[in-house]
Amino acid sequence: MPTAWCARCAPRSLPDARHVGKRLMDLVFAIAGLVVFAPLLLALAVAIKLDSPGPVFFRQERVGRHGRLFRIHKFRTMTHRPAAAGLQITVGDDARITRVGRWIRGRRFDELPQLIDVLAGRMSIVGPRPEVPRYVALYPPEVRAKVLSVRPGLTDPGALAFRHEAELLARAADAEREYVEVIMPAKLRHALEYAERATLWTDLRLIGRTLKVLATG
Repeated sequence: MPTAWCARCAPRSLPDARHVGKRLMDLVFAIAGLVVFAPLLLALAVAIKLDSPGPVFFRQERVGRHGRLFRIHKFRTMTHRPAAAGLQITVGDDARITRVGRWIRGRRFDELPQLIDVLAGRMSIVGPRPEVPRYVALYPPEVRAKVLSVRPGLTDPGALAFRHEAELLARAADAEREYVEVIMPAKLRHALEYAERATLWTDLRLIGRTLKVLATG
């Protein structure tokens, strides 16, 4: 198995007009989102605390732009310190998911706290979904460098295409093998295409598609 990913493996690039424009758009959407969703975020935090013991947020190490590691913000939807520590993916009707967590996951509200990561500059509204180091180490080197040249995002074409990923994995005989050999390569193709062709206009279209999916299920 390849060694763990390190931050020195990807090239650096200077900001250009597109990156500046994208960052400004991220700030506008992140601030607006945190303001608009503030009552919902507070209600979800209270519900999580009342439903099961443990913190409101689930923090996990992910690989960001240029291989920099950061700890992502998500609403906790599982029991605190789940017993199954091996798998870093969620499979189907996972017994570790709490009652409130199941409702939150079904509506993708567990991802909303990542607006904090967008505001802090660790993530973008649109970009390849951030992966854990264990799986990034499996990326082909040339693909890894390109995908990690942009900030990871809240949404991207791969996230939309595999929004029912947990259900797909539940039908597999070996969930992790299915993820590594089938789903991850497909998501990487989406991520690579995004990294090579993204514009502010395509970002706006992806935001619109994501909002439509959230609204219609």
